Amino acid sequence: MTSAAESGRKSGQTAMHTPPVVSPQEWEAAHEQLLVKEKAQTRARDALAAERRRMPWMAVEKNYAFEGPDGKVSLLDLFDGRRQMIVYRAFFEPGVFGWPDHACRGCSMVADQVAHVAHLNARDTTLVFVSRAPQADIARLKARMGWEIPWFTLTDSFDADFGVDEWHGHNVFIRDGDRVFRTYFINNRGDEQMGGTWNYLDITPLGRQEAWEDSPEGYPQTPAYKWWNWHDSYAADPAADKKWAEVSEAGEAAFREANTKQ
Repeated sequence: MTSAAESGRKSGQTAMHTPPVVSPQEWEAAHEQLLVKEKAQTRARDALAAERRRMPWMAVEKNYAFEGPDGKVSLLDLFDGRRQMIVYRAFFEPGVFGWPDHACRGCSMVADQVAHVAHLNARDTTLVFVSRAPQADIARLKARMGWEIPWFTLTDSFDADFGVDEWHGHNVFIRDGDRVFRTYFINNRGDEQMGGTWNYLDITPLGRQEAWEDSPEGYPQTPAYKWWNWHDSYAADPAADKKWAEVSEAGEAAFREANTKQ
């Protein structure tokens, strides 16, 4: 069998300086050593998310307008009745590389990684994409690429006002009745971690809304795992599934017992 180092030499590349090959016991020891740092990073990430949930809110006073599949809509309409919203500015418009067949390659990679939005919706959170392309072009692009993300057309200064007129980024909002507030913004390499349900929820003002989280008093929280469901089975205000609660509680207990022995 040809090694990676030998393959590199044959192709004219500099030989790869690969890590040593060790016994199973040595590998486990190295893994355990690295796991200590990984767990510390996870705890630090949770602490950062808790701090993010305590960021001040900025009132959105301007009335913004968008075009959707059914016509003109407001920023408040984009929430689709939910309490939280994440808005990603994707570049799909004349002048962008790939137009008119494709959106920006980077923004397209972001779209390709978006998890099923039903899980976000179950946590009272809406995800939308916005671009300057007309709705007909957006519909054509979504059909070609197999994307089902709600996607609206920018019509005014929303992108300039929220720091996404020249570069991609995620803006996060919450509403209190008809009042809308900006709570967070992430762009550049911060966008790379987006796509998964957990990372999306971690940038929202209410977080994952699970009981283990460090959140301000009065924030909505439910037991971890219990709210999870198949993406085609979520229902409004569903009763807890007794069987799933038993399964998840048993799994969580076993997980915690295993971790206490480490």
